[in-house]
Amino acid sequence: MRKKNARRFVRIRSAARAYPPISDYALIGDCHSAALISRAGSIDWCCLPRFDSDSCFGRLLDWKQGGHFIVSPQASSKGSVYVSREYVKDSLVLVTTYKSGRNTARVIDFFAMREGGRRRPRRELVRIIEGISGSMRFDVSMVARLDYGEVKPWIFSGGPNAHFASGSNTALRIFGEVPMQVVDEHDLHAEVTVRAGQKLHIGLEFVRPEDAHAAPLRDRAAQELRAHFKETLEWWQNWSAKIVYEDGPGVNIVRSAITLKALTFAPTGAIIAAPTTSLPEQPGGERNWDYRYCWIRDSIFTVWALASTGAESEAEGVRHFIQRSAAGNAGDLQVLYAVDGKRRLTEIKLDHLEGWRGSRPVRIGNGAERQYQADMYGLVLELAWQWSERGHAPSQAYWRFLRSTVDVAISKWELPDCGIWEVRSRPLHFVHSKVMCWAAVNSGIRLAEQYGFEAPLERWRVARDRMRAAIEKRGMDHERGIFVRSFGSKAVDAALLLLPIAGFVAYDDDRMIRTTQVIGEELMQDGLLLRYRGEDGLAGSEGMFLACTFWLVACLSRQGKKRQATRIFARACGSANDLGLFSEEYSRRGREMLGNFPQGLTHLSHIGAALSLRDVRHPRE
Repeated sequence: MRKKNARRFVRIRSAARAYPPISDYALIGDCHSAALISRAGSIDWCCLPRFDSDSCFGRLLDWKQGGHFIVSPQASSKGSVYVSREYVKDSLVLVTTYKSGRNTARVIDFFAMREGGRRRPRRELVRIIEGISGSMRFDVSMVARLDYGEVKPWIFSGGPNAHFASGSNTALRIFGEVPMQVVDEHDLHAEVTVRAGQKLHIGLEFVRPEDAHAAPLRDRAAQELRAHFKETLEWWQNWSAKIVYEDGPGVNIVRSAITLKALTFAPTGAIIAAPTTSLPEQPGGERNWDYRYCWIRDSIFTVWALASTGAESEAEGVRHFIQRSAAGNAGDLQVLYAVDGKRRLTEIKLDHLEGWRGSRPVRIGNGAERQYQADMYGLVLELAWQWSERGHAPSQAYWRFLRSTVDVAISKWELPDCGIWEVRSRPLHFVHSKVMCWAAVNSGIRLAEQYGFEAPLERWRVARDRMRAAIEKRGMDHERGIFVRSFGSKAVDAALLLLPIAGFVAYDDDRMIRTTQVIGEELMQDGLLLRYRGEDGLAGSEGMFLACTFWLVACLSRQGKKRQATRIFARACGSANDLGLFSEEYSRRGREMLGNFPQGLTHLSHIGAALSLRDVRHPRE
């Protein structure tokens, strides 16, 4: 039985107060794009029509210039307004409830979903204001700022009770049951009162500017938006019904799975790391990156997490996306791609934006696309092996791609790389990267042997043995009997917690047990893990890395240290917000989320940790 947390009301933060905590936001999306909504009912981040499009509401990164879309209750003279929120069961439909004295109303937010939306998305965001008891007055304001806040839109009629906001390569149409008035030429505003039993529907859809300036679009009735609510709820609940898991401590696994699904770009199967850019790893610092792209690593980890809970169909989409984005040529594999497979993601600084709480620079694009990170070869082969274990043998065409991937891994494994953490200092011989090259060859050998594929097995076996010998000689601190961060180093790295997943070493191998212990001793602060210590080519520091903390839980639980694992798991789950959403990092001292949000790597690692604890309780499963 899936548990439901008791609803908790907190005093609402003014929608005008700048830069709420990252934890203040909720996610809605349609597997094409996404929006972040604050407790005060303000959409402060939204890119349309794709995750990586220019923002149309972006005051998350500049409170004055970024733009927003508010549906927020007015404070009354009788007292404060209190707020509680939750997702409708097993869905991405958000319900935010407001109370002031005896007056209660709620706002329902979602992106409209439908069957066939992979190719024909509605590109429609719906907001419903519903009176529950008494009456409540709401401010409704749409302050669109297109092209990352640089363009104030042209506002003009969009049909009966509708308006267009158009500029640059974007047009938005707002329509429904709330009559909006033009304010200061570029904005729209209304004040409405809802009473018990009353519902007011607002739709916001993306259209191409050329369509906005053509013949008037047809009238959009509230009845249509009501049908979209029902259809969207059914879509999400039908998808989440495939998630099979045993309820346990901490944040709900289904919520993490739904979040990962929401980060999937339906047309191609690509999975983005997060729907935001430049939320800082240190407030006011320079560690601000654009995560609205598909990393091979995160995508494959996501496939494992979803497949482990019963959602297997996503794996095929990711597999095809990786192969076709590389044009079927393993030598052309790169670390990350745009959601449509585009390879050139030039990193640019947007100097006109001040950044979240002054955290400059704001970046779009990501320079990591030029980096060499050796772990990607092992991940591609591991995905193929795990997928084959579920009854999906590679085709001959795909095997040719996999075989060439093994050969590239063999040819490059001795080179230094930027590693899983994409350091911007000089490349190193990272142990995790070497192990993943070993895993590429090892999985290639197993696939060839299992299915009788043509392959130079003897040459591969020699290369695999050379890799292991080098790692066990140069990638260990032999005095302490532990694996280390890079060849010749004495330091550890949380990425070493992934070595058992690659099959290089067993969880209960003495070397792995000692490595896990040292990582806990040297990288843990206040119950959460750092990724590593030491120079990485960037100024400043960062928060505790939540995915690494969940990796530690998985290692400890499979090493028989259930009590310790459970304690750390509970502490890591405590870093989620009230909706069960995780950021990339967390500051225990400041008790605040850091980094892009919500972060796919954290959610998939949460699923892995929760399943590892379940397996310890019920090993026969």
